[in-house]
Amino acid sequence: MGQEIAGSHFTEGDFAEFRSRLREETARLADWLDAGMVDAAEPTAGFELEAWLIGLDMEPAPKVETLLNGLDDPLVVPELATFNVEINGSPVSLEGDCLSRLGAELSATVERCNRFARRLGTRLLTIGILPTVRPEHLSLSSMTPRERYRALNDQIFALRHGRPLKLIIEGRDRLELEWHDVMLEAAATSFQIHLRVTPATAARVYNASKILSGPMVAICANSPYLFGRDLWDETRVPLFEQAVSVGGPILQERVNFGFRYAEHSILETFRANLDRYPVLLPHLMTEEAGRLPHLRLHNGTIWRWNRPLIGFDAADRPHLRIEHRVVPAGPTVADMIAAAALYLGAVTDLAGQAEPPESRLPFLLARAAFYTCAREGVDAEIQWLDGGIHPVTRILEEDLLPRARRGLSALGVDGGEIDQWIGIIARRLRAGQTGARWQRAWVGRHGPDMAGLTAAYLSHQQTGRPVHEWDLA
Repeated sequence: MGQEIAGSHFTEGDFAEFRSRLREETARLADWLDAGMVDAAEPTAGFELEAWLIGLDMEPAPKVETLLNGLDDPLVVPELATFNVEINGSPVSLEGDCLSRLGAELSATVERCNRFARRLGTRLLTIGILPTVRPEHLSLSSMTPRERYRALNDQIFALRHGRPLKLIIEGRDRLELEWHDVMLEAAATSFQIHLRVTPATAARVYNASKILSGPMVAICANSPYLFGRDLWDETRVPLFEQAVSVGGPILQERVNFGFRYAEHSILETFRANLDRYPVLLPHLMTEEAGRLPHLRLHNGTIWRWNRPLIGFDAADRPHLRIEHRVVPAGPTVADMIAAAALYLGAVTDLAGQAEPPESRLPFLLARAAFYTCAREGVDAEIQWLDGGIHPVTRILEEDLLPRARRGLSALGVDGGEIDQWIGIIARRLRAGQTGARWQRAWVGRHGPDMAGLTAAYLSHQQTGRPVHEWDLA
């Protein structure tokens, strides 16, 4: 959930000064884009993975601080809860065997984490929502002791005027409850794909990412259960949106799919940040204003499912990234790297089309497709670029897999590499078995034993075999 801050108590003066600096830095970014000062280097890709730490009882294990201290690894950092951890990947150029290199680094980091975790009687698990998580696990006592998280909690409930959150999810079952802090967010973990883009292509890639969000969440769904209830195929989507709701106008909700495509420039999203979203963390920084610290901190408190980011290299050159946030964690490293291959290839092909695909699929239909696919997974039917309504499996097989192959090839990715990773998605489609479907099938055979389900999932995950090969043992 982003960079740390020094304190969690703010004055009205802090808010006013922060807003002033935010306006100045947004104007500075506009000047940089106009002057061609934002880097236009070749694309690179990276990732962030949120994972669970679980004990031998298959329940959340609040031992992440001990794990982090023992690892002392800059790629492994804290998350909101003391049983969540974030693993980061080093960016790679999109060429050659780039996907296998991403996968090798992720596998090595996970194994390094697990070697130390075993000393603590724990294991890492990558899954969208842990089946054994219960309401009592998600209390403020489980919040990682960082000022940023405490401040986020305080400010979100200040905007809500102290009113509790209401979580209502209608799926196969129904879940309705009230909550008095932001810790529900800790139950939703994801695999976030980062793509570095040029200023000239950023808006097109951003729009194409939105169009892809429905099919991506359908084929990657891995979160059917929350608190023992069978809900959406990707229950993480409504959970995250409601877990940090500020309770005001929908245009100000911090987790959202957006309200339109970018029309001309990715700058439109940063101007929307300034105009639409109240400041949550008015932490005033002494960092050089040329690195846009207040703009980046504010952007980090707005969790669009597709989010533009500003970064800086070692020489302080600014660059743009699109963060694709719709994919859940897990089931295995192979599944996640295959998801990255599908997204990176398909978004490259779509964004490069002579006729912008966003001119063929109205924004409201792209947004509707996202929620339909999150709810129904690979059973969803959605409207597509040809104006017809099709099963999402057909869209994936007949359109997006070929696009992904073309896009990766155009980037210079090796043919064997493309076959390996896109082949995993193709076989998952043929088998019809996503992580969500496997979990439901296991429960259908063995009953609603959430600890047993988690143990079986962990056992299969440790083999490294992609989810379409898992049996129900």
